[in-house]
Formats: sequence, C-alpha cells, structure tokens
Amino acid sequence: MKKTNTGGRFAGMSLRMRYSLMMTAIIMACFLLLSLALVVFSGNYWYRQKAELLTENAHNVAHSASELLSGGYISMFGDGDSITALGSSLSLISTSIEADVFICDTTGHVIMCREFLVDGSVVAEACEYHDNLIITQEIIDDALIQSYSTVSNLGGQFDEAQFIVGEPVQVAGHTVALVFAVAPVTGAIIDFVIPIVQILLISLLVVMLFAVLAVSFVSHTITKPIKQMADVTKSYGSGDFSPRVNLERSDEIGQLAASFNTMASSLARLETSRRSFVANVSHELKTPMTTIGGFIDGILDETIPPQQQEHYLKIVSAEVKRLSRIVVSMLNLSKIEAGQLDLNFSDVDLSAMVLNTFLTFEKKISDGKIEIRGLDLLGQHIVRADVDLLGQVVYNLVDNAVKFTPADGYISVSLVETDDCTETHIFNSGAGISPDEIERIFERFYKVDKSRSADAKSTGLGLYIVKSILELHGGKIYAESKEGRYTEFVFTLPKSK
Repeated sequence: MKKTNTGGRFAGMSLRMRYSLMMTAIIMACFLLLSLALVVFSGNYWYRQKAELLTENAHNVAHSASELLSGGYISMFGDGDSITALGSSLSLISTSIEADVFICDTTGHVIMCREFLVDGSVVAEACEYHDNLIITQEIIDDALIQSYSTVSNLGGQFDEAQFIVGEPVQVAGHTVALVFAVAPVTGAIIDFVIPIVQILLISLLVVMLFAVLAVSFVSHTITKPIKQMADVTKSYGSGDFSPRVNLERSDEIGQLAASFNTMASSLARLETSRRSFVANVSHELKTPMTTIGGFIDGILDETIPPQQQEHYLKIVSAEVKRLSRIVVSMLNLSKIEAGQLDLNFSDVDLSAMVLNTFLTFEKKISDGKIEIRGLDLLGQHIVRADVDLLGQVVYNLVDNAVKFTPADGYISVSLVETDDCTETHIFNSGAGISPDEIERIFERFYKVDKSRSADAKSTGLGLYIVKSILELHGGKIYAESKEGRYTEFVFTLPKSK
C-alpha cells in the first residue's frame, strides 16, 4: 500500500501560516463544541420546561373539572355555565401553551376539547378530529393511577412524536375522567433551537474574524524574532559574526535572543581565537623550521665554520624541542576533545614532582635572578593521578611563573591538605593580569594582550590543556591576580586513598 506523506502538505508553509491555521482550527473546534453543548443543554432545558408546563396546565384543568363534576357527571352537562367555563378554559389554555388539551373518559374516548365551543355555544361533545383519536388502554391504565407523561405518536395516530401528559379527574376519590395535554416535540424544539443556532453562527463569524486577526498578530509577533534569528544565522554561516538579534523583551523569546547573542559573541571570540591560533601555529612552525633549515644548510655547505657548528646545533636542538612541544600540545588537545585521552592512574608524590620541575628551570631561574620560596616546606603529598599528564600540568604552570616573573622577583610554592583534596599554590610576583583577561585565560586559543606579554610566541593552548587534564582527574584550577603586583594559580587534586 502506498503511504501518503501528510506532513508534505504543510512542508511548504511558513511557521507563521502553520501557527495561524492551527490556532484558528483550535478556536473553531472549541467554539463548535461549546455551541453543540449549548444547543444540547438548551434542548434539554426546553424539554423539561415544556413537560412541566403541560403537566401544570393539565393538572389545573383536571382540578377545575373535578370541581365542576363534584355534583355528578350528568350535572356538568346540565349546567350550561359550567360546561361553557370548562370549554373556554380548554380553548384558552391550549392556545396559550401551544398544545392540544382535551378530556376523555376512562375508555380513552375524547368527550371535551378546545373545539367544544364555537362563539360560546356548545356545538358537539367533541370535534371530528378528536372523535378519531383513541388513547391506548395502556396509557389509560397508567393515567388512572397517577400523573402520567411520555413521548409517543400513539401507535401512528400522530405523524410525529408528541409530548403526552395525563392527569386523572377525581370525584369523591374515584377517577371519572382524564385530562390530556399533547404537544409536538420535533417541530417545537426546532423552532426553539433555530434562533439559538442563528445567534451562534453570527457569533462564530465574529469570533473567527477576531481570532484570525488576533492569531495573525500573535503569530507575527512570535515568528518575527525567529525570522530575524534565521537571517542572522545565515550571516554566521558565511563567517560574519557581527549581526545581533535586537529584542528588548523579558519573556522566553527575549531570553532566547539574549542566549543567541551570547552564543554569537562566543562564536566570534572563538573564530578570532581560531584565526589567531592558526596564524600563531603557522608562525611557530615556520620560524623554527626556517631556523633549523638555515643552520643545517650552513653546516652542510660549510658556510658555518666547524668551530661554531656546536653552538648552532644547540640552537637547532632547542628549536626541534619547541616543535615537539607544539605537536604534543596539538595532539593532547585533539585527544581531550575527542574523549580519547587514556589516563593511567597511580600514586604520585606531588611534592617531589614540583621540586624536580623547578630543578629543570634552574638555569632560567638563576639567569633571571628569581628567588624561590617554599620548596623546603613542601613535605610529602600523595595524590592519585596520571604521572605524565600531571607532570605536564606542573611544568606548564612553573614555566608560566618563571616566564612572567621579572628580574629580582620571587616565586612562592605551597601545598595544602584539605578534607578530600590537595591544593597546590604557585605564586609569582610581576605585572599580573587584568580582571577582564583573567576570566578568559583558561579558554582555548586565548592569549593575554601581546603588548604586555612576555610570551608572544605562545599558542594559547597551555592553560586550556592544563584545565582539561585537571578536570579529567576530578580536580579544578583557578587564578587570582592583581595588576602590577602578583599572579597566583591554584589547582586541586583528589587525595590518594
């Protein structure tokens, strides 16, 4: 069987059109359900009121007949005034309640109806129509006992269903006659409901007109910012992150727009950092490669004399190590972001690692006349970590401290035990970092202002990788700084249990 793609019917519609159609359909459905309920309620109300009206008037006629017949059935026909009064009552009540009210004997034959009098004179005991109307014995038997009501066509005697209400006429405790009130059901209820339906239809047209205008306005209000976001997104797709969604609203759409603008700002910073990173990495790779190539060519073609070759080979070795660090940083970054960096946990003496790392920077520390404080107070602190990755964390932080500490400055190191972790504090005097920049130093590719940086060749990956490694270990890192005075990095690691 071939499937029909019902969603395809709306595939070409705009969101505004879909929303308008959906809300209009919902409003129309609710209005129609309400109208149907109102019509049903009105019909039931009319039915109850009609039944009560027929019952009440049939009871009044039966009461009047009982009083007239209190002197005997024959006396009623012998008293012309009484017969005239009863006939007039039947005619008046039948006309006023739009029903056929008549009196029949206990065998079901009509003996008095609204046609019993003409111009105030008795013309017959019953009219020709009622002569042919026979109340069934079943109904008679029920009405003889108590008040009776039903809806029936009397076995086909009426063309349509009728309300039939019967009341016994009692004299001296005996039922001598029956009063019946009959009124059509279908035609009467239709006449009652049609005006209501007409009012509802007119109301529906007015409501739908208002609904279409209101829904159109609301849908335009909702979809306008979405369309604006879609247009702005196209600009982002082409690489232009400058456009923003301009909405001054505090509702969900306004919050979405604010988040959208925040995302755009982040993307813009990321794109700027990415471009800067590509430029930095390109420069970082190109510079040592050029240096290495130039010096090796100089040695090979003997432009560099033999007595100077060892000096330039040391430069080549340093540049090769620099290239290696860049490649390792890139590989680690790739593995961290892909979730493929495997950790080999073991118990590590953090104090010894910090001490050994500072020893590797002994020459730079000595050349820079930097004072180191706190190494003799470290003690032993065992943490659970990947020794190689933790070594990279400590190396990067110590390298930063040495690099940014001015001549005759100092670096202070301390390890503090808390209930569940070990805190490592690496403090260095120096120019410090501005409050605006310290919030971003752990971002990928971010570099402190080059005009104040002593590390213009940095790729901006070191602290990001440090933060990522510590988070993989269940630790964290933060920095504090005061411009012109100091910078302090603090990282935590879980204790070894």
